[in-house]
Amino acid sequence: MTDQTAAGPLTTEAGAPVADNQNSQSAGVGGPGLIQDQLLIEKLAHFNRERIPERVVHARGAGAYGTFTVTADVTPYTRAAFLAEIGRETEVFLRFSTVAGNLGSADAVRDPRGFALKFYTEEGNYDLVGNNTPVFFIRDAIKFPDFIHTQKRDPYTGSQEADNVWDFWGLSPESTHQVTWLFGDRGIPASYRHLNGYGSHTFQWNNEAGEVFWVKYHFKTDQGIRNLTADEAAALAGTDPDSHQRDLRVSIENGDFPSWTVQAQIMPAADAAGYRFNPFDLTKVWPHEDYPPIEIGRLELNRNPENVFAEVEQSVFSPHHFVPGIGPSPDKMLQGRLFAYGDAHRYRVGINADHLPVNRPHATEARTNSRDGVGYDGRHGRARNYEPNSFGGPAQTDRPLWEPVAVGGATGDHPTPAHVEDDDFTQAGNLYRLMSDEEKERLVGNLAGFIAQVSRDDIAERAIENFRRADEDYGKRLQAAVQALRGQ
Repeated sequence: MTDQTAAGPLTTEAGAPVADNQNSQSAGVGGPGLIQDQLLIEKLAHFNRERIPERVVHARGAGAYGTFTVTADVTPYTRAAFLAEIGRETEVFLRFSTVAGNLGSADAVRDPRGFALKFYTEEGNYDLVGNNTPVFFIRDAIKFPDFIHTQKRDPYTGSQEADNVWDFWGLSPESTHQVTWLFGDRGIPASYRHLNGYGSHTFQWNNEAGEVFWVKYHFKTDQGIRNLTADEAAALAGTDPDSHQRDLRVSIENGDFPSWTVQAQIMPAADAAGYRFNPFDLTKVWPHEDYPPIEIGRLELNRNPENVFAEVEQSVFSPHHFVPGIGPSPDKMLQGRLFAYGDAHRYRVGINADHLPVNRPHATEARTNSRDGVGYDGRHGRARNYEPNSFGGPAQTDRPLWEPVAVGGATGDHPTPAHVEDDDFTQAGNLYRLMSDEEKERLVGNLAGFIAQVSRDDIAERAIENFRRADEDYGKRLQAAVQALRGQ
């Protein structure tokens, strides 16, 4: 990388030396400015364009580089080269984020946290794009734009509206589990270092013999879980909106490198069809007694980005970036994300976003026939841009990254397949019943404070009913708290 701080003359973007960077050209002393002033026009034009559109979701974030180290033999389950032996290290980049807030919003807010991890492997980049919760609000990607519209600013008021949020959640009972997570104690992490990360979705692993396993990833913070109460978060967000970003940067600067123990739940493919609930349903977890998590590695963050815009804001992650031995599952939410994330980055950063240093492979070289477009750097030179060719160009391997999944039946708008114990409320109720009385009290208080803001009684009643169906005591406490706040 070129040292931009080295001594030498200031130049224009084209490399011409700059004579005067303090005074723009004018028609005589005190006269009007001249359009011929190349430096003035160049600087103003660049300034107008130096911010790409912010992410629609996950706009507010921070990131760091680090290392993933394998600590267990997982070759019986996957042929991924970066997981092939104990002790193998892979460079990574991890971006944390909030989901709903804009780029300038505060860190200490009640919101899921994105946990987007890029492994720079020798077989290409592997992106694992998850959250700090093991579940999500919906199970089908077709509902995602509607869900996010409820979390963002209302087209008339310009503000987030409780009516929109609770109307959607009340009419989407599958959200009950995630909402219970979000409004519990873990809804506002104290910092990015003190939260767990999850792949959330179910993914495929396949080994050298072609055997298939379904897997869920867990990243358990070695710093311990720490959270903020609603009052603590409100005070911190008002006094230090950059609290999480600053905490991560300073800890790494001081050599206090945050780390996570990486675990995986592994299900033999044959178990999926007869499992008691749909194992590809993003609104559910796999109980640990069914598939105990096993440790597979350790993640450490140990290097800060040199430029937040170039490396954090222009970093792109796509769940479709797999490597040999790892692939997708029939999870309908994941299937939608396979398209949506790459498409978002093509719009936001450009068709050649993967050429940027933070995004391009670090341990291998990308060899494609894609050319041209905004930001293309001419890296291919005279090489032919088609395949097959007889001029020594890259050729297909004839071995897919993942194993095929059997499908059957007619095409159509099918609901998620039902299993024996599928429902939208059992796991939310289980989570509630795991909480102490103090945790339940805080959960109910957080929910009631938000539900009480809705303008229509039927929206509030429908929302409360979903929690009552999860647990009778849960709904009873919440109803009483909402009624008290609404003066009923």
